[in-house]
Amino acid sequence: MTTPWFAEHWFELLAAAVSAVDVWLATRRSMISWPVTILASALYGEQFRESRLYSDMLLQGVFVAFAVYGWWHWQRGLRAEGSVRVVTPKAAELLRDAGVGLAASLLLGYWMMRHTDASLPWLDAGLTGFSLVGTWWGARKYIANWWLWIVVDVIYVGEYLVKHLILTAVLYAVFVLLAMLGLRDWRRALQQQRAA
Repeated sequence: MTTPWFAEHWFELLAAAVSAVDVWLATRRSMISWPVTILASALYGEQFRESRLYSDMLLQGVFVAFAVYGWWHWQRGLRAEGSVRVVTPKAAELLRDAGVGLAASLLLGYWMMRHTDASLPWLDAGLTGFSLVGTWWGARKYIANWWLWIVVDVIYVGEYLVKHLILTAVLYAVFVLLAMLGLRDWRRALQQQRAA
């Protein structure tokens, strides 16, 4: 017999579990992370629709598109031994992408505030804009993606606590730890690439 809590939160629990596996696979530079991203995004798209976090809901659709691109880009960039090469981008590229993230955040926040009943429209839009940047950097194999995810995920924890999405807040706290692990592992891989 299921508890009332489980009956109410089973879908969020499923989405959180699939998402945790997805991020862990990305820290390992595993190609299978991309199809898992697609599944996790579909699940969380529905969860965020129910929670009226519409920017996050839209973000899940973009995650699917980036997952297709990342899957292709990583496959194309595999080394002979089967691992994905880590890239250190130029500062100008990072600043350009951060500027695009800021512009997207402002435009989306304004639209959500004016045209929807979105909860936390500016915060949600800002996190969405910079999550897009983090996803783009991950698909491009930029090591900087992990630094950005650490910051974004810490802020997401607060947003989800405000929205009473406790499982999702816990998940994003785990994401912070996984992003730290990803940064450590990708740094090691980068050092090995440079040594070779």
